[in-house]
This record gives sequence, C-alpha cells and structure tokens, in this order.
Amino acid sequence: MFESAEIGHTIDKKTWRKLVPDLRVALLDAQFDLKETAKIPVIILISGQDFAGKGETINVLYDWMDPHFLQTLAFAEPTDEERDRPAMWRYWRALPPKGWTGIFSGSWYSDPIRQRLKGSLPLTDLDARIDQINRFEAMLVNEGALVLKFWFHLSKDAQKKRLKTLESDPHTAWRVTPGSAQRLKSYDQLQEVAGHVLRMTNTAWAPWIIVEGEDDNYRSLTVGQVLLDSLRQRLATGDNQDTPVAPQTRPSVDGLSVLSALNLDKKLNDKAYADQLAHWQGRLAELSRDPRFKARSLICVFEGVDAAGKGGAIRRIAGALDARQFQIIPVAAPTEEERAQPYLWRFWRYVPRCGRITMFDRSWYGRVLVERIEGFCSERDWLRAYSEINDFEHELATAGAIVIKFWLQISQAEQLTRFKAREETPFKRFKITDDDWRNREKWHDYQQAACDMVERTSTGTAPWTLVESNDKNYARVKILQMVCERLENEFGNERKQKVVGEWTTGEFLHEDNRQSAKNPPRKKGKK
Repeated sequence: MFESAEIGHTIDKKTWRKLVPDLRVALLDAQFDLKETAKIPVIILISGQDFAGKGETINVLYDWMDPHFLQTLAFAEPTDEERDRPAMWRYWRALPPKGWTGIFSGSWYSDPIRQRLKGSLPLTDLDARIDQINRFEAMLVNEGALVLKFWFHLSKDAQKKRLKTLESDPHTAWRVTPGSAQRLKSYDQLQEVAGHVLRMTNTAWAPWIIVEGEDDNYRSLTVGQVLLDSLRQRLATGDNQDTPVAPQTRPSVDGLSVLSALNLDKKLNDKAYADQLAHWQGRLAELSRDPRFKARSLICVFEGVDAAGKGGAIRRIAGALDARQFQIIPVAAPTEEERAQPYLWRFWRYVPRCGRITMFDRSWYGRVLVERIEGFCSERDWLRAYSEINDFEHELATAGAIVIKFWLQISQAEQLTRFKAREETPFKRFKITDDDWRNREKWHDYQQAACDMVERTSTGTAPWTLVESNDKNYARVKILQMVCERLENEFGNERKQKVVGEWTTGEFLHEDNRQSAKNPPRKKGKK
C-alpha cells in the first residue's frame, strides 16, 4: 500500500512560492472559524519512518497557523506513572478541547508497532489492539472530532540517502543515533508490521493519508492542503461522522425486570449490623494493605435510585481505608472544560494508579441514564455509549484495575419516605432538590434505562451488583462484603470467608462462628 509514495513526488521552488501564501491565509481563516464555532476538535497524527520529515512538518504547521490554538504532544516510552494506568490513559489526557488542534508526534499506534517489532506482541494480540484502536477512533469521531492520520513514507534507498545527508551536516548530525542504523536494518520488518496496522485501521471515519516524505515541499503542501480541505468540509456541514451504533433496546412485554425481581424486604437488625460492619471493615482494611494490592487498583462505581444510600455506603467503605489511599469523585453536570471533550474524558482523568482506590458517586453511566432520559444527548449517542463503556472498563481491567459496580435499588414508597425525612432534617436539606422531585415523576423511565444498562454492561470483567437498599443496614454490609470478596478472588486467596444462609432473616453467620456455636469451648475445670 506504499507504492504511490515511492514514485518521486516533488514540488519545485517556484510552485512552492506561488501556492504557499494562499494556503497559509486559508488555513488561518479555517482555524479562526474552528475556534469561533468551538464545536469540534481536530486531532492530527503524524507517524511514519525515521527521517521522513515528521518534526519538520509539525514546525511548518506552527509557522503557517496560529500557535495559540495548537498543541503538540510527543510520546516516547511510558513513564512510571503512565505504566501504573491503562495504556490509553496518557492519550486521553492529551486530547485537545473543541476549537483546538492537537498534533500527536507518536500516538496510540507507536507502542503496538514497537512491541510487534521487538517480538513481544503476538499477531493475535496486535489485532486485538487494532480492534481497540478502531473503536477508540470511532468514539472520537462520533463525539465530533476530526481525526487526520498521516503516515510519512520513505523507500529504503531514500532513507539511506536522508541518513547520510543528516550525518554530513554538523547542524543535523546529532539526530543520527546508534539506533538509527539498526532501524534501517529492520526496514523490511517495519514495512510489514506498519502495512498490516495501516491496512486494518484504514477506516471510513479515520482513514490514513500516506505521504511520500522525500521532498520537503511536496510533503508540507500535501499535509496543509489535506488539513484545509478537511476543515472546510467539516465546518461547512457541522455534522458528526455517522458510524454504526448499537441496536435498539429490547422492549419488556411482561413487565418483569432485574430490578422488579429484587426482594426489597431483606433486612439486618442493628446488633447483627454492628457485628458485620466491624467484621467487613476490618477485612477491607487488611486487604487494602495486602502487598498484592500494590500491583492493582480498585474502582468502585455507585449508581442507583435517588436517596438509595450511595453516600452512606461510600462512607462505610472509606471508614475502613487510609485517607491517603483513596479519593471520592462526586459526579454532577459536566463543566465547560468537560463539555469540550468526549464524555469519557472526565472519568479517565481520575483513573487511579496501582495501590490506590477511587469511588465514583455517580459515574460514566450518566450517559445512558440521566442524559438519555432528560434528552441531554441524542439517541444515537446513548445507544453507542454501551459498547464504549464496555471498552473503557475492559481497558481498566486489562491494566489491573478491579472494577466493582453497584446499583442501589429502593421502592417508590421508601424513596418518598426518605425525601420527606430529608426535608424535615436541617442537616440533610441540602440532599433534596427540585430535580429530585422532578426525576421521581419519571420513575418508570429511569427504571427501564437502568435495566437496559445492566443488561448491556454487566460483563465478566465488570459485572453489576444489584443491592436491595430499602434497609440501609443490609445494603451497607452487602456492599462491603462484595468489595472484600472481589478483592479476595482477585488475589486468589485459598481460604475465603463466606456468609452462610439467607440474609432475609436479618442474621449473618460465618462458617467459623457457626461451628463454634455447635461446639462451644469448655470451661476450665468442667468436663
């Protein structure tokens, strides 16, 4: 697929001087319109072979355009902080906001290509990464981004010639390193790997533009003209790319759902609650200090009906932890900064590093709950969000994060009781707002959205735990127990503590306690 970039494209100086002034003016005008409308970000990937002119082209773009609204990101080997998080974390953090242009020198393609060349990434794993990249870029485009991917190509002879030219000039000799010759030897291998990657990621929504890199004038004019044409087209239409989305949700014909099937009468009396709370908080304190946790992270997601007790459950988890080890992220309406980015961006920024814990009070599921019901996003946006969320959580789990998701469910009657109690309690009045009462009128819509959410996003790596929360004692203990058991399962403990019997009686009994109750210890001096 590189044949068209080996035919000797050139632009003479006379043509260059004639075309560049008009191109620069047009690019500045398009960049001004981009900033004024602030509806889309532009993401430019500059990739290719060594010495093919990647850095020179970026410098040309800075010369031709207003640098105030450009940002360049260069990515080399990941830092220790970046290795502690999913591979895509550092790229999410670098995404430009709407109205800006981000130029990536090195990108999410660099690591898989480099690993494949080293022999540390099997072809099946490379294809899995490629599929992940395609889905990521589709998400960016669906969120409004203009994604332009340039691959600068040199033939083997042209690369040798460029290497010798750089070596012979004292001003550029520093660019030639001991590794440069080695990379020249692996030219054919790079062609094979890059050709495979480019072919598999040459999608309709983010195609590759292969540019011959030997002639500086041709390369720069080609990139500038492609950028101008693409900007003009997007600014003229204003429409996002229409990529495939998820199928419609399944209608309920019998009224039965995962939420309506819950037994909300489960209770736990105060004495049993005190015992179990102390037990599971103590166990969580031990697990969070386990040496094996240093290589993992924990993400707890709390969603549920208004007034279902999310905050209280979070406080009981926090009460077992070192305050330096965790953070709690309350999620409300997005800020202006967050609205200028893809909706998952504001959650990526809070992904914890290894050995840390993040608890989300509300989360990325707002896209398929409140944004869906209140019309804050289009139907196609929340439909595609299911697969994008699954991808996000899969990346977290692959990087070592333990993702635990809770949906807290209460009845309508219990919600009304708690709403009234909040209004009557001075230190709880801040918890009840007009929006809470208004959302209550859409109870059935929110219940249907929650059922769809559970059905489509309860995966093997990040399943949903549905919590019967009419009784706060029961809900809090169940959540603590689930967190501990997930950690124990992930650590692979041989002996896991289990709760025996049904909780509906309000009595919790451990295996150890049950055994000791049958055979109580004898007192000294008695047979």
